[in-house]
Amino acid sequence: QVTLVESGGGLVQAGDSLRLSCTAPVRAFSGYAMGWFRQAPGKERQFVAAISWSGTSRHYAESVKTRFTIFRDTSKNTVYLQMNSLKPEDTAVYSCAAAFKLDVVGSAYHYWGQGTQVTVSS
Repeated sequence: QVTLVESGGGLVQAGDSLRLSCTAPVRAFSGYAMGWFRQAPGKERQFVAAISWSGTSRHYAESVKTRFTIFRDTSKNTVYLQMNSLKPEDTAVYSCAAAFKLDVVGSAYHYWGQGTQVTVSS
């Protein structure tokens, strides 16, 4: 069983920033693309951002591409999601995931974390 562990969520005000972290065991990080997804209450899971195993390619959802940045630190087996200028509509549970290749579709990901809550008040 491979477990990814997210952290960094919380309650913030609109316009604030948060940095989410996701740490994975080496066997679920090295050579894997990593992605962030989110799910708000009553809504389907939504792609947020993804980064290739090398860190050279990134994809973002249109709604976050000018505000969020995904990056990874191989030495720490950790992927980060820097979220700036947060909006109330960013409120959701954010989960990280690992896939064999860079993808924006959740079904392509094999390992998932339990999620961390991000709440943005207006």
